[in-house]
Amino acid sequence: MRYVIIGAGAVGGTIGVRLAQAGHDVTLVARGAQLDALRSRGLTLATPEGEQTVTLPAVAGPAELVLTPETALVLTVKSQDTQTALGEWAGAPVTGGGTAADRLPLLTAQNGVANERAALRRFERVYPVCLWLPATFLEPGVIAAEGHPHPGMLQLGGYPTGADDTVRQIADDLSKSGFVTRVRDDVMRWKYGKLLANLGNGLDALFGRDPDPELVDRLRAEGVDALAAAGIAHTSRAEEAADRADNVKAHPVAGRERAGSSTWQSLARGTGSTETDYLNGEIVLLGRLHGVPTPVNAAVQRAVRRAVRERIPAGGFPRAELLP
Repeated sequence: MRYVIIGAGAVGGTIGVRLAQAGHDVTLVARGAQLDALRSRGLTLATPEGEQTVTLPAVAGPAELVLTPETALVLTVKSQDTQTALGEWAGAPVTGGGTAADRLPLLTAQNGVANERAALRRFERVYPVCLWLPATFLEPGVIAAEGHPHPGMLQLGGYPTGADDTVRQIADDLSKSGFVTRVRDDVMRWKYGKLLANLGNGLDALFGRDPDPELVDRLRAEGVDALAAAGIAHTSRAEEAADRADNVKAHPVAGRERAGSSTWQSLARGTGSTETDYLNGEIVLLGRLHGVPTPVNAAVQRAVRRAVRERIPAGGFPRAELLP
């Protein structure tokens, strides 16, 4: 199977390089300085074991490559960029007739839980991927993949439920590329559990490492209440920890500890947007729909928007101004 990685950032770059190193045909999709770097000098993947630079085909969009029926699309852009990516790729022609939306599997290897529903509006076959993959992208052409002894743990399944031979083949390819994989009939239950874990990303972005544990607990408690009111199942911390065990831990790369979450990285790079509206904002949305108060998640959502708008650097938000 050929793989097209739509979004060659921390997650997409790590998955793409590992698949390529295992012998798979991989094309990376990027933009701006990242695309320029990939084309001019390749992608350097720095790991706890060392650095490797890999040269892979890199394109800006579907017009620059030929899609065959053996292609799997792996969507790894941040959730705020999902709609744009879906619009670009859904109508892309596939050799032999038809379009990507009709014929190709689409994996949503992203944080949040809104991507799958958006994708299913256009793509016939959608496969959610729940990620535990510590990686950092701060410099064009260079990604620090901090996961050790495995680069990441990926839960895969069908959407809304179930699994089929396609996702099992992809899981096998990923497993042979070094990842720990699980095929789940209830993969969205795992993604909702990961959503709860990601609610602290905004605090990490606003204040830096070691955010107030009481605030983290309040964010999660609001999330648990909102999911319960909506009748949405999720994994527990204990279940996730038991499954992950010692398979993936974040280790220093080149002597540097992991800097921060994916939201922290967006602020640090000054991208002009973050995924907070699809993390804390998902809980706020469910709370409003089902009459559950979510004031702390709403405050984090507002604060991260302000940090983007006012260009407040990662870790530099005034703590006293988070909550009224």
